Amino acid sequence: MIHAIITTIQPPTAAVEALLSRLRPLGAPLIVAGDKKGPARFDAEGAVFLDLDAQRASKFELARLGPVGHYTRKNIAYLEAIRRGATCLYETDDDNAPLPNWAPREETVAAHRIDAGGWVNAYRCFSQGRIWPRGFPLDAVVASHAQAPTMEAAAQAVRAPIQQGLANGSPDVDAVWRLVLDAPFDFDDGPSVLLAPGSWCPFNSQSTWWWPDAFPLLYLPSFCSFRMTDIWRSFIAQRCLWELGLGVVFHAAEVVQDRNEHDLMRDFNDEIPGYQRNRELVRVLADTPLLPGVVAVADNLTRCYAALVQHGFFAREELDLLAAWRAGLDEAAR
Repeated sequence: MIHAIITTIQPPTAAVEALLSRLRPLGAPLIVAGDKKGPARFDAEGAVFLDLDAQRASKFELARLGPVGHYTRKNIAYLEAIRRGATCLYETDDDNAPLPNWAPREETVAAHRIDAGGWVNAYRCFSQGRIWPRGFPLDAVVASHAQAPTMEAAAQAVRAPIQQGLANGSPDVDAVWRLVLDAPFDFDDGPSVLLAPGSWCPFNSQSTWWWPDAFPLLYLPSFCSFRMTDIWRSFIAQRCLWELGLGVVFHAAEVVQDRNEHDLMRDFNDEIPGYQRNRELVRVLADTPLLPGVVAVADNLTRCYAALVQHGFFAREELDLLAAWRAGLDEAAR
């Protein structure tokens, strides 16, 4: 059963109401993680609202250990959805509304495989415009626009426990793009693409589908900047998927974003660790020995974080939160 996930500090937005109108016929709940600035109530049919008191009263120790005033309150909504028996998680944000083509996805999907290796700008598969995803190395942008990624001519059915849908209107791009090129932007329609193991492309938490084999990889880290938490998670998740012989699938736009207000220079400052160190981070991940198979996914997650803590990407305390996350997964599965 699908469970949708957001975190918010607002009452139900028009985008959330539009999402709920698509979820209700499916019997799919929307799990909403509140925060200290958020509303005391969230009156919307089909929504399950977890304010801070409800989160802290849960059986999840992570709810008491994790920071407040932080996007990673979303971790508690993930655990609650898993506890409720979710077999598919759809995560998004409160400013993303489904497009007419939005529909529940299946874990097995038809996609064109990309075996390029290295950095792949997946946005180029859906546009000839000069655009790149948040987290893509700035020194790889020019080369990524010289030629679109080469994909296999025929689509094949692939199992993909993580799938990213793009967003029209205000796509998920970095602060450099917004400061220099900012304008409304719509992607072209196009077939879905699979990034085979060995290829890196950041994906975000804006319109992303997850299935059980990848549930441990949902964890959003707290000891990094707000603009890096989902991006660095995406690199860790990709590395762990490779040990299953799997990769991430990207789809054409399935939502439109009416972006909440942002301070672009604050975003830029929050993204500096990524501009400076994303290449190093993926090298550390590529060099970290992992174990094959689904049973090793959670242990591989810990191995990745331990390596990144050792190299100074996260504080040592991140491992304590990760341990609480893993305990929460065990609790949710009971």
